[in-house]
Amino acid sequence: MIYSVYIINKAGGLIYDEDFSWTKHTEEHTWQEHPIPLVFTGDTGRVLVKFGELGTIKPGYSVIAVNRQPVTGTMGPTERPIVEMINDPECYPLSLTFGKGKVGANEKLMLASMFHSLFAISSKISPIEGSSGIQQLITDEFSLDCFQTITGVKFFVIVDHKQTACEPLLHRIYELYTDFVLKNPFYLIDMPIRCDLFDQNLKRVIEQVERASAYSSATLA
Repeated sequence: MIYSVYIINKAGGLIYDEDFSWTKHTEEHTWQEHPIPLVFTGDTGRVLVKFGELGTIKPGYSVIAVNRQPVTGTMGPTERPIVEMINDPECYPLSLTFGKGKVGANEKLMLASMFHSLFAISSKISPIEGSSGIQQLITDEFSLDCFQTITGVKFFVIVDHKQTACEPLLHRIYELYTDFVLKNPFYLIDMPIRCDLFDQNLKRVIEQVERASAYSSATLA
């Protein structure tokens, strides 16, 4: 599964980002009475699980719906704070839907800047002369794969461990970038990408790659 695609210019600025699966992994729970065996925080502009685990829900997951009505911030569907509803016994039974939630714009800018710095540092500290920098970062639950062009533009994707062939995917995204962005006479180099044709074709490529990966996994199973 492909979670996100990012493009960073040579100066470390985020010029494109897209989330593809923030609603694919959701889990709903209904509690008949207070309390809920999870601790929440609303300090980041979203209601996040701070402590506790329940099923696949872990710290960092956010509340994306209350009583099956979508929410995007800290307020519930009745304009009452979600955390306040969770802590009020009068609001039960209460249904909450959890997901990873979309990363905020400021968080994405910070992520791009940090990755750009780590990429540069890894190139400097590498014992091998001419190191190209970070190509892959692997965690327990996902991996980050990166491709840097000769002009310094970085393309990276965040995928789960079942997703294979990330290098061809990155090169395909680069081809879309050259075809639909760089050849656009109205596009200014290193500026944020606003191109419908690029968006549409990127979405089509992501769907094709995910279908191919799912078929491969089913065949191996």
